Amino acid sequence: MDWNNVYREKIVSPTEAISKINSGDRIVVSHACAEPKLLVDSLVKNREKFTDLEIVHMVAMGKAEYVSEGMENHFKHNAIFAGASTRKAVQEGRADFTTCYFHEVPKLFKEGMMPVDVAMIQVTPPDKHGNCSVGVSVDYTKPAAESAKLLIAQMNDKMPRTMGDSFIHISDIDYIVEHSEDLTELQPPKLGDVEREIGRNCADLIEDGSTLQLGIGAIPDAVLLFLKDKKDLGIHSEMISDGVLELIREGVITNKCKTLHKGKSIVTFLMGTRKLYDYVHDNPAIEFYPVDYVNDPLVIAQNEKMISINSCIQIDLTGQICSESIGEKQVSGVGGQVDFVRGATMSRGGKSIIAIPSTAAKGKVSRIVPALDRGAIVTTSRNDVDYVVTEYGIARLKGKTLKERGRDLIKISHPDFRESLIDEWKKIYKCEF
Repeated sequence: MDWNNVYREKIVSPTEAISKINSGDRIVVSHACAEPKLLVDSLVKNREKFTDLEIVHMVAMGKAEYVSEGMENHFKHNAIFAGASTRKAVQEGRADFTTCYFHEVPKLFKEGMMPVDVAMIQVTPPDKHGNCSVGVSVDYTKPAAESAKLLIAQMNDKMPRTMGDSFIHISDIDYIVEHSEDLTELQPPKLGDVEREIGRNCADLIEDGSTLQLGIGAIPDAVLLFLKDKKDLGIHSEMISDGVLELIREGVITNKCKTLHKGKSIVTFLMGTRKLYDYVHDNPAIEFYPVDYVNDPLVIAQNEKMISINSCIQIDLTGQICSESIGEKQVSGVGGQVDFVRGATMSRGGKSIIAIPSTAAKGKVSRIVPALDRGAIVTTSRNDVDYVVTEYGIARLKGKTLKERGRDLIKISHPDFRESLIDEWKKIYKCEF
């Protein structure tokens, strides 16, 4: 087959591509910084042609105009993660939310629990064999593309060509819209003294030769600052951002000691700056795989000395973790936290770390509480929690009684709240602290 002829026959305008969609279709949009912004904008622009389109994705990094007031007759958004641009719509009822462990999202598509009518994705131009890479977000994007009845791809020469299980052949794409545009970038966060102390405490738990999972934000970046004296660290992570690049270039991250994919950094997506995107382009040292592989706890556990580092909104004195809601308000999602908490805990020599500032709301609220707020979601159960780290120290909860857990968590809480937490602990357990 001459794929060049096939390629040319599939090129259409954005409006023509959108015209192939039918009212009532479920549309899965590729994830995060790989969002095909031109296609989404065209869909919104042509909204009067459609009713009841269901738009499914996790983190939206575009404008997300389909959740705006007045769009309800045209679009209904089904969030698997409530991000900054969509959480208000979820909270106000203009959008809905599907809870699901990240590694199970592809299963929803593949097994028909959430059938995919249309996948709108972003890809690289084809290589000499006709293969296009889905770039910086393989995660649920590739499984959705493989499950869709209709596959529309925005072809962008600025998308990095990533290695691993990231390729879709040109023959499997129904319509192609050629459009060159910069990817959405995520700038590194600013680090304060609290984040640095948390990073220092986390680093104390990380041994030479460990394999790391790092989330996103100030705390993971702060952890990386204190790993420069470590040797032969590895990466098996849901995602990475720019913070890992310095450790790779300084020879701290080598992947030499990994027991799975030795010599390779393994991820399912990434978010960062052009510097990171340029690093992963055509780079065989980092491989991308769908999230039902990367985040499968049984796969994660095959990495010996696996270390997972995640954060949360609240933790109660028994160790219950809320990471996705403020009371009844959904503010994010499960994501891959539980996937990696369980995988790291099952790993030989592994450790799961929940790392949090001791307070929120500029010091007015303790994140360590006697009981979770009314309606708060238990994201990670107290049975799964291993280490908890704040700027005031480390508490290990595995193997501890309820009383011991409470004592240890109070010891790493903010001093301004310790007395009140001790009083509540005494009431709960009816004994002296």
